[in-house]
Amino acid sequence: MVSRRDCLRMAAAGVSFASVSGWFGSLAAAAQKHPERKRSCILLWMPGGPSQLDTWDPKPGHANGGPFKAIQTSAPGVMISEHLPGLAKQMNHAAVIRSMSTKEGDHNRATSLMQTGYLPQGPIRYPCFGSLFSKELVDPHSEMPGFVSIAPATFFRTGPGFLGPQYAPMIVGGGPVAPAKPEKPDADAPQETAPDDFGPPLKVANLGRPAGVTSRQAEARLDILKQLDRQFASGRPAPPIASHLSAYERALQLMKAKGSEAFDLDEEPQNLRVKYGRNQFGQGCLLARRLVERGVPFVEVSLSNGANALGWDTHVENFKAVQSLSETLDAGFATLIADLADRGLLSSTLVVWMGEFGRTPKINANNGRDHFPLAWSTILMGGGIRGGQAIGKTDPDGMRVAARPVAVGDFLATICASLGIDPTKQNVSNVGRPIRVIDPKASPIREALA
Repeated sequence: MVSRRDCLRMAAAGVSFASVSGWFGSLAAAAQKHPERKRSCILLWMPGGPSQLDTWDPKPGHANGGPFKAIQTSAPGVMISEHLPGLAKQMNHAAVIRSMSTKEGDHNRATSLMQTGYLPQGPIRYPCFGSLFSKELVDPHSEMPGFVSIAPATFFRTGPGFLGPQYAPMIVGGGPVAPAKPEKPDADAPQETAPDDFGPPLKVANLGRPAGVTSRQAEARLDILKQLDRQFASGRPAPPIASHLSAYERALQLMKAKGSEAFDLDEEPQNLRVKYGRNQFGQGCLLARRLVERGVPFVEVSLSNGANALGWDTHVENFKAVQSLSETLDAGFATLIADLADRGLLSSTLVVWMGEFGRTPKINANNGRDHFPLAWSTILMGGGIRGGQAIGKTDPDGMRVAARPVAVGDFLATICASLGIDPTKQNVSNVGRPIRVIDPKASPIREALA
């Protein structure tokens, strides 16, 4: 954290705390030098727009509140849904942002805004912040990838944009994530899975050699491929060619890296795997921990629901769907936080929970909730975050922000501050225009930072 002494030293050096850019640049610089400052980020992405009233901002006693009860948490005065009991015990680590507010209620535009900090604009291909942040945090000498996306949502994806394919995520798993299976099934009910079944395996495609190909044969083939690639690139010195070769080299490094063992979840004790959940999201959270443990700076884990790739898009039967999703979320998310803390990794790992917007407080005729970007919630936990608090609030009916509105840029700027990334840094876009990491008008949520 930035201590009082650090602040005084910055003030003595002429830093203006009234100036957002001056204060923030100094904060980021101090964070980069701090030995305990966070160097990795895990994004838990909830495609479809999760209902804030049925998760982090309950409205007990109001008609808009729905049937779920609110429960106390380890953060005094902060109550959350009864279907998140594990996370209730971890809320002392969390800053709940209850006053997110945007104007974007379309999935595509809202996803772009939340994942890049910018709305789609003409020919500019904005990169997602997973690519942006991993670019700043990755060790160039590491054999591990800088950005891994686990079972990503299939719709409304953002990518590396103008940063190029060398900053694209390595994809692990794929397709929608199934909901949790009960840990204590009815003994008389037919068993769909074996006791050690934890859902579809999370493997990197084509990481190993084909059957029957020796290591010597593989090396010889790769040497031939490299020669052909160099010949092709010599007469075509275009950025896409260089990007492709760079990405290919990193893939080859991973094939040989000891760190590739991170993808073997069978190394983990079965009881811990059960705690994370017998589903792809829970096992994805476990894999995320193993990856940051081995130096991967940015990992994304998505949670959808069965065949619905936008599982949180609950226009119909919201409460049934959210209860199922919450049970899956609670096991994976809560165990991830506890596991990171037990291993001494939580102080150096920021965990971000978010979707593209929230859901309407008013319940529709189909017992569902519709798109609602005006007042909703996100979560920050772990490294660089002052936990145990709710920031901002909504009216008793949940229809509008009542205090401390937070814009998307402010939220992303807060992530930058916790990671020690300078948001004023510029990257040259695909149209030759320099683009800052975060909109320069953004200001971090100071009360959220440790």
